[in-house]
Order: sequence, then C-alpha cells, then structure tokens
Amino acid sequence: MRTISSEQVRLRMTQLISDCLVAPDAAVTRALERIRTDSASERTAAQLIAENNRIAAEKRRYACQDTGQAVIMVKLGDEAHCAGLFAALDAAVRDAYADARKSVADPLTRINTEDNTPAIIETELVSGDGLEISFLAKGAGSENMSKLYMLTPADGEDGIVRAAVNAVETGGRNACPPLVVGVGIGGVTETACALSKRALLRPLGASNPREDAAKLEKTLLEKINALGIGVSALGGALTALAVNIELAPTHIGMLPVAVNLSCHSLRHATAVF
Repeated sequence: MRTISSEQVRLRMTQLISDCLVAPDAAVTRALERIRTDSASERTAAQLIAENNRIAAEKRRYACQDTGQAVIMVKLGDEAHCAGLFAALDAAVRDAYADARKSVADPLTRINTEDNTPAIIETELVSGDGLEISFLAKGAGSENMSKLYMLTPADGEDGIVRAAVNAVETGGRNACPPLVVGVGIGGVTETACALSKRALLRPLGASNPREDAAKLEKTLLEKINALGIGVSALGGALTALAVNIELAPTHIGMLPVAVNLSCHSLRHATAVF
C-alpha cells in the first residue's frame, strides 16, 4: 500500500488551480490566433480573446470574471492511501479562490458559502497505487447549456448527431463560443453526464482512440461549425474548436447522450502524484 501525503496534494493543487484560473488552455489561444475566416468580426473577436488570455497569463489576472465552480475528478488507485484527501482538495480550492469571485451557494436558500467550497469531487477507483487529480473550472454560462438526451437504441448514430447538434444550436450562443463540446455516450444518466465533462479534459486536437468514435467526432465538428454561430456568436465558421466523445457500455434498452459545453475560457489541468 502506497501512502500519499494530503498536504502535498493540497499544496500542489492550490498552485495548479491558481494557474488555471489565470491561464486558459494554451492550445485554445493558439487556435484563436491562427483562425482563418471570411468574417472580419469573427477574426477580430478571436484575436481579442487570444490577447485577453495572453494578458491574463502575463499579469496573473483572471481570464474571465466567472472563475467557475471547481470540478475535481480523482482517479485513486486501489493500492494507494491518502488520508484527508477530500479535505485537502477543498482546502486547495479555498486557498486558490481566495481573491476570486465567490460563486457557490446553497441551491434553495441561495446563501453563499463564501469560499467557493465545497468542490464538486468525482472519484473513480482504479487499479494500482497511483493518484491522478484533474481540475476543471466550470462557468455557469456554459454549464447552463448542458443537455441530457435519453435516446433509444433505434436512434443510433443519427440520433446522437441530432442530439449534439441540437444542444449547440439551442444553447451555443449563450456559452461563449468557440466551444469545446464534450459528449458522453452510454452508461446510465449520471455516467453520461460525467463522461461529457471528462471529455473536456482531453488535449485539444486529440481524437478518441476508437476509430468509429473519432469518425463521429469529426462528423459532429463539421455539422456544428456549419451552424454558423461563430466566435462570440457573431456569425462565422468557428463555433467549436473540438468535439470530444467518451463512451461507456450501456443497457440494451438505453442510449443516454449527455452534451456539455465549455466556453472558450477552457481552464483545466491534471496532476499525477
């Protein structure tokens, strides 16, 4: 059994989260800088977003005023032990968000927790003695546009395409495009939703290793960009930078499909302990 220090986790995750909030995914910034489009307004918007990201990183200022709710995805080995892990993660969020907007409140009373905790912590038990922790800052603008579709097996890939395109067509303008679109397919309702968020952690430009899933990602990206929503919803060819699909086996009578949108301020990172 391997023992991992929760204090080490707290210190490292505090720094990782702090860095994420001021420096969105660099691959997104590079993609915006390289954009080629016939729309002058779309080009201008892309350049302004890229400039904002560069300035935020250089001056360590928040890239977006909505610093998001802390979503933390843990992969814990069954031969690893980390006493106080959840408390350490909440402490890291509390410290990293000390100067950020306080965005977490009770769902009924709407009373603010005042420190952006508790974090949303999803834990997956895996084999081995490792610990991998991923952080995703999820702003309300994009999260509010999430969709869950309970399709039938007969809907097949055509139904998946219709669902994902519909999610972007109805909500993409409000989610601060260009987007990264996470699609979770399979499992049960909560599985599909969790997969759709995990899909946002994938490096930009990396396809699903399954050939059929990678082909479906390409089809979805083409159809979503054909919607013409464009950067900052100004109209144009770049509505989404990527579509990432994650899969899980499901019941023979079900086809759950969850679609989770990330705004252009994609803030995530992973630490391995």
